[in-house]
Amino acid sequence: MNSKNQVSFNRMDEGSVEDYALLHSLETDYVKGLPDRIINALLRLDDTLGGYQVTRLQHSLQSATRAEADGADIELIVAALIHDIGDELAPENHSQMAASKIRPYVRAEVTWILEMHGVFQYKYYGDKVGLNPDERERWRGHQWFDRCEQFCGDWDQMSFDPEYESKSLAHFIPMITEIFTRQAFDPAILKEPF
Repeated sequence: MNSKNQVSFNRMDEGSVEDYALLHSLETDYVKGLPDRIINALLRLDDTLGGYQVTRLQHSLQSATRAEADGADIELIVAALIHDIGDELAPENHSQMAASKIRPYVRAEVTWILEMHGVFQYKYYGDKVGLNPDERERWRGHQWFDRCEQFCGDWDQMSFDPEYESKSLAHFIPMITEIFTRQAFDPAILKEPF
């Protein structure tokens, strides 16, 4: 028994042109809701890992506010906002999860910064927890090393201050929407092959 909103196959290789047209239509509609799902994931950061003087959402808002105040472009501002979005489901590799979420919509530099920010952060606390604070040095000389160092030094590691006046999530929603409604993997935006 099949409904009009379900495919007829049990195996992908048995799907028809009509089945895949239906799936494409449903996926297109689903992708349009990505900005809302990103916003909801950010809101969940307000009730995650404790111990800090600010919530993970407040930390994220501080990071994005600092990026914007420093004149960062929209891609880096949104990256600063979502850089810890993976904390909930990927606490051991949150950097890579955040990078994978934004990768289809931004230039390769931004993706690299997000992917590497976890290691670059060791500089600020690694010696206190048995990690090598100079772990990032293996990437010194990389074309985006200095930009990742700025991301971590000026925005991320600075953003645990309960007195800092961040912009609200509402302020960043148009930016989230702009980034996450772009055509995925648009060569004009990516500028670097993957």
